[in-house]
Amino acid sequence: MIDTTTRTFLTSEYNQFVNITDLVSGAVAESGVREGAVTVISKHTTTGITTNEALECLESDIHEFLAKLIPEDHPYAHARVLKDYGSTAGNPTGHLKSLLMGNHAHFIIRDGEVDKGGAQEIYFCEFDGPSERTIIIQVMGE
Repeated sequence: MIDTTTRTFLTSEYNQFVNITDLVSGAVAESGVREGAVTVISKHTTTGITTNEALECLESDIHEFLAKLIPEDHPYAHARVLKDYGSTAGNPTGHLKSLLMGNHAHFIIRDGEVDKGGAQEIYFCEFDGPSERTIIIQVMGE
């Protein structure tokens, strides 16, 4: 069986970590799959999906780390007027942060639940917000 759900939500900050663990667990429960796998993927090129411990101090450290690696004031080639786009591409840092974080995560489903470590939470990472964002959650199994 394959069950695919789409979830859309609003982010509120330019750079933001949104804990989506409950969304993913809810989709698994609604699917009725007892044994299988779940994939979560972002439909955007300036966002990410990752797994980490849900601590505010750790989220802050990750934001700071990414800001040092990918500073806002660097003269990026993408920060210019794009003729095809009709506007200035002012989001090169979002694309680069997304590249580092990745846009998906996979988990095993056992006994109808997402099999993750006790400290693992699933995050949607916003790097060009605030914006309306969409993720796809696909549950496969029996």
